[in-house]
Amino acid sequence: MNAATIQQSYLDIVLKAAPRLLMDLKEPFQLIRAGVTIFEQSGPSPSFARTIEVDREEVQFVIEYALYWDYDIQHLYDLEHVWIYVGHDGKIVSCEVSFHGRYLVGLLPDRGNLTDSGQVQVFVQPGKHAMSPLPEVFLLLPDARSSCMEEAGNGGVLEPDLFRGEFELNDLSDRLAENHLRAFTFRPAFAYAPFEWTPDMFIPWEQLRMEIPQRMRKLLAELELRG
Repeated sequence: MNAATIQQSYLDIVLKAAPRLLMDLKEPFQLIRAGVTIFEQSGPSPSFARTIEVDREEVQFVIEYALYWDYDIQHLYDLEHVWIYVGHDGKIVSCEVSFHGRYLVGLLPDRGNLTDSGQVQVFVQPGKHAMSPLPEVFLLLPDARSSCMEEAGNGGVLEPDLFRGEFELNDLSDRLAENHLRAFTFRPAFAYAPFEWTPDMFIPWEQLRMEIPQRMRKLLAELELRG
């Protein structure tokens, strides 16, 4: 499962337009995959509760990057999103990013967070992985620090409707997840460094949709074995 399995006509732009993610210097978790969906016309996202609107006068297509982590600092399983709107000239028209179940505009009005190489630069919330073009937004959240410290693990296992019944949960799952995540407790630096993408991280969403429950079942089984 690698970038070569993404439709060849889109592969170059998927790699080139991938967002420049700025991660907290103390971030304990590794981004695993980016599940890619291309929208040539308006339609529902396969992994987020929204409709992607494709204005064909301005937009050639939209790239949805579904970003998967095994961990959020408060729960197992984390799926975030970036939507890149590509114009007919191949340049980025707009961007949106997920933010705690909602989404924000990811491209500043003056396009000041568009890099020379044509990527949208966005900041990733420490431990939680919500995204924003402005890092100051995270400091406005009341739990920006506590979620990574005394509240670490308090969400147990997140089982979204998308994967309902596929994670093989049991009565111990939440407690085991909470205990495991507490080991990652950290004090956010709120200073950031760019994440380094590798081409093999980009796969079609359909493949990531199959991989996630497999990863989760394996992780939960390992936690239960450890006790």
